[in-house]
Amino acid sequence: MIRHFDKLPRLPLAAFRRRVLLRLVFLALLVGSAALALQLLTDEKQRQRDAFEAGFRGQLEVLAERLRHPSGQLALLNAERPAPDAEGGVPLRLPVGAIDFDDPTKAERVMELSGCAARWADGRELCMGLGQRASAGAVVYAVARLPLEGALQGRERGALQLAGLHRVQVRVQHPQGRQLWSAPLELLRERRGQLPGFALPLAADPDQLPPKARPDRDFRAWLWQDEACADAPGCSRRALLSLRIPLPLEAWREAARAGAAWPPPDWTLLRLQLRLLGPDGSVLLDSAAPGAQAPLSLAALRTQLRAGERLRVFGAGTQPLATLQAEGGDEPAYPWLTRLIRRLPAARLEGPLFMQTELQHEGRSYRLALEGDPRALDRKLAATATRYTLYFALLAGAIALAWLIVEIGLLRRMAQLTRRANALTQALQAKPDELPALDVADLKGRDELGILAGSLAELLARSREHLRHEQIRAVQEREQWHAVGHEIMSPLQSLLALHAQDEDPSRRYLQRMQAALQLLYGQASVGEALAHASAQRERLDLAAFLREVAANAPFAGIEQVVATGCESPCWVFADPLKLEDALTHLLNNAARYRPPGTPITLALSQAGEQAVVAVHNQGPQIAPERLPSLFELGASDAEGGPHRGQGLAVARAYLAKMGGAIAVRNVADGVCFELRLQRAA
Repeated sequence: MIRHFDKLPRLPLAAFRRRVLLRLVFLALLVGSAALALQLLTDEKQRQRDAFEAGFRGQLEVLAERLRHPSGQLALLNAERPAPDAEGGVPLRLPVGAIDFDDPTKAERVMELSGCAARWADGRELCMGLGQRASAGAVVYAVARLPLEGALQGRERGALQLAGLHRVQVRVQHPQGRQLWSAPLELLRERRGQLPGFALPLAADPDQLPPKARPDRDFRAWLWQDEACADAPGCSRRALLSLRIPLPLEAWREAARAGAAWPPPDWTLLRLQLRLLGPDGSVLLDSAAPGAQAPLSLAALRTQLRAGERLRVFGAGTQPLATLQAEGGDEPAYPWLTRLIRRLPAARLEGPLFMQTELQHEGRSYRLALEGDPRALDRKLAATATRYTLYFALLAGAIALAWLIVEIGLLRRMAQLTRRANALTQALQAKPDELPALDVADLKGRDELGILAGSLAELLARSREHLRHEQIRAVQEREQWHAVGHEIMSPLQSLLALHAQDEDPSRRYLQRMQAALQLLYGQASVGEALAHASAQRERLDLAAFLREVAANAPFAGIEQVVATGCESPCWVFADPLKLEDALTHLLNNAARYRPPGTPITLALSQAGEQAVVAVHNQGPQIAPERLPSLFELGASDAEGGPHRGQGLAVARAYLAKMGGAIAVRNVADGVCFELRLQRAA
């Protein structure tokens, strides 16, 4: 029994080639995956550096052009503007001297070009700001655009109760003064009206005017509503509200009259809240409403900066008005990955990049300084690569796991099975008549290799049992052939003595019988006899031979055998006895299957260096699936009966011994066997 490794022979190195190749493939997958990742990082690092350097030169010009636009000028002017608080919002410094609030088109155009409006999702927009010219006075401009449903409700002159009207309320707060403005709508037309402003104390009721209240002549406001409406009555029309709100600040008024720098330095302390109310008291517009999208600021320029870029905006002083860097620079990254990326080969930029430019606006000078640090690109790339590290680790882990599964679950068991099979082969080579057992109980399983091992063990067990039966049968057949040969040989010798003359036709048939008995005598089977048979080749006139076979066929019980193409000699190398024996088998087959009264044709022809004998008989054709195995021993007669299926196998064996060949094919009216022999010079 072959099982233990210490008793098994070592396999040659060639047996391990595929195993070594498989291991090298897995190793190459791991190394190749790592090399691919490094190459991708190297290429991406170089690409980012090239793009950073190329884009840096134009980045400052893009930012400067953005700030030259009125919306950019608005951001520069309001760099120091504080955020809104509970008291209200700080009005913007507008990039224009004043707003022509009496003209809706011009007021709306200023709001659009400067981008000063705060926008809500429902379509409301509001811009509140200070002009750049002191000559315009100490006023705040407000322009609003909003959807407005229904008809406008205005105040009758002299009315003190403002409830049920469209009205505007403005709260102004400053350390130097506070004011509440209430401005009811007074219609001039159906869709247009003005809003006179009444100054009230902060604690007063804005919907109730005091007796003999007079509007302030410096407070001016207009409300326009679109005439066209595509929907049914009650649809929303666009409305435009324009206001000029005077400030209750005497110091500002004096500064305006004196033509001082405008606005005053304390403009950041000013707070305003504007509300537009409907007739039912609903708030149609509130400057303090949450969710508004603020106008452009310098902080919004961060979105245009790339990783590693820093923008500083300077005004008149040495301290920057704003210092901006690209967002998203705090993404987590493995330190080791950052160090690895910094060591990757790539063209390095010499030191940080720096560029600056100046802007002029309304007599003010601004300086933009842009710095670029290429090292931030490595940090950004490391942060990006960190997000994909898990995927690479999973890929490498999957390859390693597949390697272990194949190595432990397949290759190791396959090596055990191979070594045991190799030991079995060597045992068979040493003792061909013995088939040792192969124990693969430890290799069986439900996987493919386990099933294969179990199948091999089962096949080997059956083979050992079959070999044992074959050995017993061979011994019995050999004894049987010895007995038959001994009983037939003595009378055959007597018959040969009676027909001693060479010209006696019967002597040749007796010699064929003697050769057959000598061939089978001492062999275990017909197959062994055919394997040990030999042919005595000599020059033979095949044409005369075929004529003689056709003439002698009736003596063998085969009538109507016709030889054609035998008019002239055709010399071949052949053994006459074995050739006649092969033809006799073919003629017997033809006679068995031909219709009664039809001839059997022996047609001789020549094909190059070969002579061809076609044995044709009419009758049923051979099934196509039987043609490939027709000449195998025991397969020529599928119908059973007294025939053992050896004739065609004997014919093929004899033709092969003589250097010839035999083939069969179906023809239109029957079957044709072709014998080919080498022609003699």
